[in-house]
Amino acid sequence: MTDTAVDLVILGGGSAGYACAMRAAELGSSVVLIERDKLGGTCLHRGCVPTKALLHAAEVADEIREAAAVGLKASFEGVDVEGMNGYKNSIVAKHFKGLTGLVASHGVTVVAGDGKFVGPRSVQVGSGADAVTYTGTNVVLATGSYSQSLPGLAIEGRVITSEQALDLEWVPRKALVLGGGVIGVEFASVWTSLGAEVTIVEALPSLVPNEDPWVTKQLERAFRKRKIAFKTGVRFSSVTQDDNGVTVTLETGETLSADLLLVAVGRGPNTEGTGFAEAGVEMDRGFVLTNERLATNLPNVFAAGDIVPGLQLAHRGFQQGIFIAEEIAGLNPIVVPDSKVPRITYCDPQIASIGLTEAEATKQYGDVETMEYNTAGNAKTDILRTAGGVKVVRVKDGPVVGFHMVGARIGELLGEAQLIVNWEAYPEDVAPYLHGHPTQYEAIGETMMAMAGKPLHVHG
Repeated sequence: MTDTAVDLVILGGGSAGYACAMRAAELGSSVVLIERDKLGGTCLHRGCVPTKALLHAAEVADEIREAAAVGLKASFEGVDVEGMNGYKNSIVAKHFKGLTGLVASHGVTVVAGDGKFVGPRSVQVGSGADAVTYTGTNVVLATGSYSQSLPGLAIEGRVITSEQALDLEWVPRKALVLGGGVIGVEFASVWTSLGAEVTIVEALPSLVPNEDPWVTKQLERAFRKRKIAFKTGVRFSSVTQDDNGVTVTLETGETLSADLLLVAVGRGPNTEGTGFAEAGVEMDRGFVLTNERLATNLPNVFAAGDIVPGLQLAHRGFQQGIFIAEEIAGLNPIVVPDSKVPRITYCDPQIASIGLTEAEATKQYGDVETMEYNTAGNAKTDILRTAGGVKVVRVKDGPVVGFHMVGARIGELLGEAQLIVNWEAYPEDVAPYLHGHPTQYEAIGETMMAMAGKPLHVHG
């Protein structure tokens, strides 16, 4: 067994881990980054990037079907699944190569292996005589998350998670999706665009239940128009499968049959077997507990990303990794709470939000004002042949504290919304500024003007 000492040891090379490694190296630290799989983690290889590649392919399929509406002659002839997967995989491979080069150029030492935190500031890779222990002045735990299932629901055969769904070599004729959150509605959207008949089952009363109710109503209306079926407020009971498909029984006794069942009930913290609890790290249901500055209960040991309770988003983990590197360096970075982290769901139509829902704002501030802008009056929205809108929440006579948006490509508007919320701007501050025409982001300008008392193209 050998022992190597460095300034910083990071366990996990996903969005949080590699961001922390590169920023710490920029700030002069010697860094060892330990990853048992591939740099980039779930986001790059089994999550964000490949999923969005498939969503783009689905968008192109829909545009081909709608070609006649814009005066073009084209027809959708079907899906070349091998070609589509090749496109997806090429995007992943390109960015993996780029990330690998970036990490190397920063002078970060990458160790391939299954690391275990052995405390107090050490991570062991391997076992026995071949084991190597890396000890850091500081340690960052960033081991990511995994696709969860339900008790008694085995992931096997035609019962799959998003990881298997990304590598399917066929498009299901009929698909069932268990879970109406982000992952569930994104895959439902993809498969519908590729020609499948999809039904979503969600135990809570609405799809995307963490969003403002105004958003869920917009999405459910759009999904009905797209003929995506969904059953909300009903629980899964059991599933059976054979060589031809799956049959799901709901607690109401209703049965649903399809080619496969996608289990999309959320993601759990990937901390089992990591040694965290044994080394004394304070945990709760598998999550690592930290203070607001991402420090655990152990001195000089931090945690970031999906293992920290809160939003499980790649860009949240990325920001947390940078935050920790700067915290260690004594730069006193600002804390960005989950309520001010931008959120995008890439189904069709897209959902984009930041800040508080109307109910959350009312609970926190008491008296609030809202404004809903229907993008039916927006020229670019018409050009894109989409529908949706913007809902803004502000404190009564105070700053904007929430943005909630629905529509095609609406996630591209979230940059300005993030600045407005995070900088605690008043609508009157934003209203004088220009918004390029014709763009969808004019919707933000129109909403701000309306809330500032000078509405023009507002459709309630």
